[in-house]
Amino acid sequence: MINDVRLREAVTLPPDVRLEALLHLSEEGLNPDDRAQLALALVDLIAEPALSAKQRMALGEALGQLGDPRLQTPKEDGYWVRVHLDDDRQLDVGRYPVTTAEWLAFVESDRYNDAALWDAAGIAWRDGDRPSWRSLAAAPDSAHLIIPNQPAVGVSWYEAMAYARAHGSRLLEYDERVLLMRGTEKRPYPWGQPFGQGNANTREEVLGKPSAVGVFFRDQTPEGIFDLAGNVGEWTADVVGELRVIHPGSWEQPSMAAWAKALHIISPAARAADLGFRLARGVVEG
Repeated sequence: MINDVRLREAVTLPPDVRLEALLHLSEEGLNPDDRAQLALALVDLIAEPALSAKQRMALGEALGQLGDPRLQTPKEDGYWVRVHLDDDRQLDVGRYPVTTAEWLAFVESDRYNDAALWDAAGIAWRDGDRPSWRSLAAAPDSAHLIIPNQPAVGVSWYEAMAYARAHGSRLLEYDERVLLMRGTEKRPYPWGQPFGQGNANTREEVLGKPSAVGVFFRDQTPEGIFDLAGNVGEWTADVVGELRVIHPGSWEQPSMAAWAKALHIISPAARAADLGFRLARGVVEG
């Protein structure tokens, strides 16, 4: 039950006006119960097609401050989406890219230094003379990237692999990601075609940073896997000599980088403000 009169009134307003009212309330000193109700009211707005990219960014940031009720951990069933690829494989895939909140919990735990989670090359990289993720994240110019419900960025391939192992999972293979995005309809983008405006957080939206996961509501597959075309690029499990394959679609890249078959090949040691990762598990031949 919503106790705050302003919140009760706000949720009855048309979408654009409602969002502005809810964002204003997010800056007020609501009690914990009403803060939770406010977060749920913001979540309800995510599916509203009339919202602009900037409004979606603001909505996501407010959710990040309130505590985003959509977020779960890999230990919870709701974290995963079961998909059936058109080559007869079944696969559990993270609904969203790994978030900053998830990643921080790992980095700040003893598990980050657990040698069992790293291969020899990863340990050599981890223990080398370089700034840590935490020191890079603490820099003032990184603050806009380190928001709990945004995708974790600046994570190397070695770190992404260690995180996946810590949760009994792995990274998506590149071909799995293509099949996932395209589906049986052979879609160029998760929503189909054309690319259009406002469908994904790419350079064309001029937001200049990642958004909260899942707020670009059309950037999802029919099964409900979000942010495959834009927001952040993603490491894959694929190895090409000394390099690794990524899908490059992100807030910093143009729409040409967003289509299902786009790829770049980069160093596993690379860190980038528009590059994250997603978990997968449980392939069953069927």
